[in-house]
Amino acid sequence: MKRREPLTPDMTPLIDIVFLLLIFFLVTSVFKKEELALLLNLPKSEQAEASVEKKEISIELGETNLASGGKEVTFEELDQQLSKVSDKKSPVIVRIDKDVRYERIVKLLDILKKYDLNNLALINQKSQK
Repeated sequence: MKRREPLTPDMTPLIDIVFLLLIFFLVTSVFKKEELALLLNLPKSEQAEASVEKKEISIELGETNLASGGKEVTFEELDQQLSKVSDKKSPVIVRIDKDVRYERIVKLLDILKKYDLNNLALINQKSQK
C-alpha cells in the first residue's frame, strides 16, 4: 500500500502577488514634501535654492498672516515656539511674500535675533530666462 503525502498549497503564486502589491504601493505612493501653510508669491532670483540637511525651522510670512511648521500662528505664538529651540545652530528657513511690508519683516527678524537664531536662509523662486 502506497503512503500518501499530505496536500499543501503551493506558496509561490502567493509570494509573487505579495511582491507585486509591495512594488505597486511603493511606486504609487506620494512622499510628503514641505509643510507649507501659506500661498506666497516669492521674489525671483538668478541663483538656485540651497538644500539644508539639519532639522530646520520653517517660517512663512505673508502680508497679513504668519505660519511656522505648516501651521498658522501669531507673532506671540512664534515667539513662544522659538524660545523652546535648544539648538541655536539649526537652520531657519524663511519664505517671505514679495508684497510684505518691511515692518513685518523687521518684527520677524527681531524675534529670531532675540533667541540668537542666526542660521537664516531666505527662500525665493528661481527666475525663468
